[in-house]
Amino acid sequence: MKITVLAGGVGGARFVRGLRAECARRWPADGTATADDATAAATAGPGVATSADITVVVNTGDDLWLAGVRLMPDFDSLLYALAGVNDTERGWGRAGETERVAAELREWGVGWPWFTLGDLDLGTHLARTSWLREGLTPSQVGERLQRRWPLGVRLIPATDTEVDTWVRIDPAHPDAAGRSELHFQEWWTRHRASIPALGFVQRDLDRARPAPGVEAAIAEADVVLLAPSNPVVSIGTILAVPGMREALAATPAPVVGVSPIIGGRVVRGMADACLSAIGVETDAAAVARHYGARRPEGGLLDGWLVDETDAAAVAGLEAAGIAAASVPLWMHDLETSAALAGEAIDLGLRSSATR
Repeated sequence: MKITVLAGGVGGARFVRGLRAECARRWPADGTATADDATAAATAGPGVATSADITVVVNTGDDLWLAGVRLMPDFDSLLYALAGVNDTERGWGRAGETERVAAELREWGVGWPWFTLGDLDLGTHLARTSWLREGLTPSQVGERLQRRWPLGVRLIPATDTEVDTWVRIDPAHPDAAGRSELHFQEWWTRHRASIPALGFVQRDLDRARPAPGVEAAIAEADVVLLAPSNPVVSIGTILAVPGMREALAATPAPVVGVSPIIGGRVVRGMADACLSAIGVETDAAAVARHYGARRPEGGLLDGWLVDETDAAAVAGLEAAGIAAASVPLWMHDLETSAALAGEAIDLGLRSSATR
């Protein structure tokens, strides 16, 4: 079984951990079927063995240079979560983190005082930067980082080109300081998306291409899944890489997405501020329509999962050519995340059989 996932950071990491656990239950590495219940999935830890081939195409639009090092926040969130070394309370960064270097950098006036780099996390950034300066590409660096822990999943940056996201804002806004653009991380982390966004720009996007292995992972997949990540600056950035939509349009695999909106509210973060900037309602069905039906419209989706609270949207989505189902979307723990991943796989297999 080959599964390719398009994902952002924290929400994507929770979904992919659940997917890995569900695949270990359905397709264990030794071929021996495990108990057909969620308990087996919940016991699956870092590096759990599965015969399924899982590739995650990771958003790179949140990346940035800071204090002389290259940060790839979404990639690292997935890396740490799958390795079991992430901070589960904060939802990002490393467990057992210290921040002595960050405190020293603040004393020197280096970096952003509101964007703290943990010491362990900084070690990752220093290693990445060292390898980049030696001439490795981001995808080659990503492959090297994954050698440290048995992930049971392959992570690939969406592109090797630096396509950092900048947010267009009104320079007259009181917090804009006369600027018309902010790096996404400043808008998101410092201002908590409180400055209205006029649009999002990924620099150098016109010369980007999918990183090596991405197009093949999409073309050869049995199912392609969109994690419940930000539709605008995470999934949207991946889709904006030239050649990515064409690869998704050409794959024989069904493309199934999981709504990041439950009951008209975002699951995490400030995705509603991003959606309003592009004129999309904060609504599960509206996001599906934004992606569009793959057939006959030439959009992206064959299938879409909404929460049980949004069950009324299923009939309309089906009428629009998108196979839909309402299931519990809240990923409270590994067990519920695995169950959700299983629902996404099953919807993909059902929609594939009826095409």
